[in-house]
Amino acid sequence: MNTRPLLNRRLDGLGTTIFAEMSALATATGAINLGQGFPDTDGPESVREAAVRALRDGRGNQYPPGPGIPELRQAIADHQHRFYGLSLDPDTEVLVTAGATEAIAATMLALLEPGDEVIAFEPFYDSYAACIAMAGAKRVPLTLRAPSFRPDLDELRTKITPQTRLLLLNTPHNPTGMVLTTDEQSAIAALAVEHDLLVVTDEVYEHLVFEGTHHPIAALPGMRERTVSISSAGKTFSFTGWKVGWAMADAPLIAAVRTAKQYLTYVSAGPFQYAIAEALRLPNTYFDGFRTDLQRKRDLLGDGLRAAGFEVYQPQGTYFITTDIPPSFGEKDAYAFCRALPERCGIVAIPNSVFYDDPDAGRIQVRFTFCKKDDVLTEATTRLQVLAS
Repeated sequence: MNTRPLLNRRLDGLGTTIFAEMSALATATGAINLGQGFPDTDGPESVREAAVRALRDGRGNQYPPGPGIPELRQAIADHQHRFYGLSLDPDTEVLVTAGATEAIAATMLALLEPGDEVIAFEPFYDSYAACIAMAGAKRVPLTLRAPSFRPDLDELRTKITPQTRLLLLNTPHNPTGMVLTTDEQSAIAALAVEHDLLVVTDEVYEHLVFEGTHHPIAALPGMRERTVSISSAGKTFSFTGWKVGWAMADAPLIAAVRTAKQYLTYVSAGPFQYAIAEALRLPNTYFDGFRTDLQRKRDLLGDGLRAAGFEVYQPQGTYFITTDIPPSFGEKDAYAFCRALPERCGIVAIPNSVFYDDPDAGRIQVRFTFCKKDDVLTEATTRLQVLAS
């Protein structure tokens, strides 16, 4: 018998994602799922109908072009210019992917080699760790600490070594809701230029900023030629199952990422690409209304969590709230707390400790999502009151 472990040792310890585990727990117990970040309503009807039209008209039912359909690549370029003043060549500087997750994977596999170091904000979205590991690189955490979760830029400087290849940013940040300021991004950009580092920035929550403003770091001096910017349609338009994402960068960087991407899914989501091309052209009233509605939901859930006794760290963006477990709940471990929460009050949440290399740093942090219907959030806040009694 071959005694070598079946799983590639680079993925040792990763296993099933916490989102799959907790969503399965929600299904098994009938609990309200405030764990995995997906809405419980579909996005704009006009966008859904655009997908139906594409299906019926035979657009995208066969393999679409490898880089993505021209209509979507042009819409992505137009979106960047409309909101941020950035000019992109849709033919050479935009790549459509199977969600932001594939964009991240393809970028890590394309740009990293064994021995490279990647500095990433901790807590980090779990796919970052997996993608860095699959590339054979080493992740170096820059820990964001409560209550503000601001990056320590002096600490960032000390973590840069001759092996540092890439800075992996996420703003607005999942799970903390931190949004990088222009000054913070300028300081990070200066370090990237000084040390000739690549930067990959995950911006999927770009239209969900409640406090502050989202500014792509690629727009800063010296950053265009070294930055891969990643976003997707799922969070902005509430069609997470369509898995339409994209990467944007100077042509040489996109060519490198495309080389890796073509051997992953090759292509995906043909008809949905046409629909998202239309979605990106929705008027500003849509984006403003979407943000306002989610901010109201944030406040609704946040008030309920405070009333239940949680220490709530107000997110500046995304659709997640991070809390601390108060001592009065009798639990000092977020994972154990979240495993027991469905039985205690019929709620599923995510333990932030799984997003840390050092679990003690997030030992008592729990993430809740508020991208749900108002009546669901109201019922959730009612159930949470059991914890305060």
